[in-house]
Amino acid sequence: MITEKISKEQALSGWINGFIGVLLFSGSMPATKLAVMDMSPIFVTIARAGIAGVLALGVLLVYKEKRPAKNQIFPLILVSIGCVIGFPLLSALALQYLTSAHSIVFLGMLPLATAIFGVFRGGERPHPVFWFFSIVGSLLVIGYAVAQGISASPIGDILMLVAVILCGMGYAEGAKLSKTLGGWQVISWALVLSLPLMIPLFFIYFPDNIQDVTVNGWFGLAYISLFSMFIGFIFWYKGLAQGGITTVGQLQLLQPFFGLALAAYFLHEQVSMGMLGVTVGVILCVAGTKKFAK
Repeated sequence: MITEKISKEQALSGWINGFIGVLLFSGSMPATKLAVMDMSPIFVTIARAGIAGVLALGVLLVYKEKRPAKNQIFPLILVSIGCVIGFPLLSALALQYLTSAHSIVFLGMLPLATAIFGVFRGGERPHPVFWFFSIVGSLLVIGYAVAQGISASPIGDILMLVAVILCGMGYAEGAKLSKTLGGWQVISWALVLSLPLMIPLFFIYFPDNIQDVTVNGWFGLAYISLFSMFIGFIFWYKGLAQGGITTVGQLQLLQPFFGLALAAYFLHEQVSMGMLGVTVGVILCVAGTKKFAK
């Protein structure tokens, strides 16, 4: 009875931490949009990784965490490539061509990308229905992007698609590694590994017109540096480790809804019925892939 009670408590804690992580991630695209309106996407990417990396290094030193084992370095590098550099940079570049509301539609594919990388990395053999939902979900997003025609940017769509793929890889690697290294330690070490590159680039790409950056721009950079790049991952990876990757991972399905609501409220961007329809369709497809993933 005691073991079962602890198990239920851990599962509930996993859901709560995972929900907080998703809620914090949901503000990433609107906040990034605010930042790139005043600063270059490259500098925004470097700054968010550098700020979060210094914070992560401080936390690791305070808690006197042991260094990762040699066999954990490569997965950490993949997490860094996917979540610290790849997704932030490509999504920031995409937001030069797209509204944050449009880009959020692509986040509906993120749980699918994570599941696919989890399948290949974990060696699982999903049911054939898994691939049916996978293809339909991808076609919904691609079809929506093509249907926008002149009003949208093919460059922005491609950048977001690649960004989602890299982020899915980083999520899958981080979730797998969190079982042995620990939830918050994964993103902390991934950020620290990027610091030798980010610190010199920070000064190289430091904007000349820094005095022209608005309060909204600074707010956007602060949010993605603290919450999207570090604090959100602490809750997210902890939730995955406590409640399980497959079950807690389903909470990602809520991210597009939260993101669209934030984009409409803070940026006053139009959320069309098409965006909502495609987002709902993709969520249903991702739910199908989750069911038949194992």
